[in-house]
Amino acid sequence: MFDPVLVFTADLITALAGPLGSAAPAIVLFTVAVRLLLLPLSVMQARGERARRRLAPRVRRLRDRYGRDPERLHRELAALYARERTSPLAGCLPGLAQAPFLMVVYQVSVSSAIAGKANALLTHGLFGVPLGQQFAGAVAGFGLLSGPTLVFAGLFLLLLAVAAVTSRRIRRTLGEEVQPEALRRLMPLLPFGTVLVAAVLPLAAGIYLLVTTAWTAAEKAVLYRPSLSAA
Repeated sequence: MFDPVLVFTADLITALAGPLGSAAPAIVLFTVAVRLLLLPLSVMQARGERARRRLAPRVRRLRDRYGRDPERLHRELAALYARERTSPLAGCLPGLAQAPFLMVVYQVSVSSAIAGKANALLTHGLFGVPLGQQFAGAVAGFGLLSGPTLVFAGLFLLLLAVAAVTSRRIRRTLGEEVQPEALRRLMPLLPFGTVLVAAVLPLAAGIYLLVTTAWTAAEKAVLYRPSLSAA
């Protein structure tokens, strides 16, 4: 039942590849379009994050007061968020909304046929590496020091750079809040998981992952800048 979505996505990227000369920049353009579509959710997330920080002292007081009465605590927290017209889950929406798009791009990039037709997207590549190629396959087929593996290495380095920027922002944010030490150690490491994910994804999905994480880093730099946070 997902064939229509996969066909539409594959046909759209393939159509964009014509004027752009390659499917790789078409995937970049597709990713940008997806993030623009999700921009209202990102704005909602930024507002929710500012609200969460503003309410943090009151939430801590409620937890201290009703910590031994979970039902009362739940009611008090729900009432607080209702009065402030926000939700503790508001920050999760953009990440959850992106998951289906990544799954679609992954499926499109690994399917040799979609709805009984050959997947034309797989005839495209980046610097000679098929978009459906995975890192392990590139190493097995061409060797560790080869052109295809260097393309993946470039992708991993770019993801590392984006992850470093994101990790630095997380450390700065955690420095402004009272958080458990274990969380302070773990959270800044999570962005680097994108490199591990890209290592098992096809090249096309890896490109999508790179563009969407870079967009997220830039988006947060704008939406979470101090002047807005103070508003």
